[in-house]
Amino acid sequence: MPIGRVTQVVDCRESMGMGKGGGLAQRGTISEARSPDVIVIGMSPGRRHVTKPVCDITSGLRREATEFSVTTLVLNAGSGVPADSPVAGHVLGAYFGLTEKEIAQIEQHKVAILHHGNVRSHVVQKVRFILEHVNIRAIVVSQAPIDFEDLAKEGVRTSVVMPPPDKVKTKGMVMDIVSGVTRGQTPGRERLAEVIRAVMKVLKSPT
Repeated sequence: MPIGRVTQVVDCRESMGMGKGGGLAQRGTISEARSPDVIVIGMSPGRRHVTKPVCDITSGLRREATEFSVTTLVLNAGSGVPADSPVAGHVLGAYFGLTEKEIAQIEQHKVAILHHGNVRSHVVQKVRFILEHVNIRAIVVSQAPIDFEDLAKEGVRTSVVMPPPDKVKTKGMVMDIVSGVTRGQTPGRERLAEVIRAVMKVLKSPT
């Protein structure tokens, strides 16, 4: 599929998409790119956890940052919160998690964009869980406003605030945060530009 002046391999459907905002792909699907640079990770599609912003972010990155390749991963268990989360006992439904295959897929890349929705505590716990299991530099994209201190309080390493040495829980590190990206809606130009700038900055910085 040609995008601009660069040909990339994009395979966004393992099976039929779901409903409004879920047309990207079913859960457990990964779209392959020609080389593993950036991976955009989305929640499992469903009535509340729609994947639409992930598709827009992926398309925007492929259009504006043609020297890098972008992969999309829709998590198999991307809704709910991790079972070890402090709020897990108050949440009904499935627990958030990662498979060994998903961990391996993510770790092939240089940067991960993590999109986890609109509940502040859920976003923080999902980011913490992913970066506990995956050693990667990450950019957090959410609808709910969160900051580096919110993440550091839960043991997440960030480029701005670090947890105390004895409280660090993550291998990976959050490099930047872009809030105000509404799930189920196309991100505004300014928000999309923020994401692209953050990705370019991380990719061009030393590891």
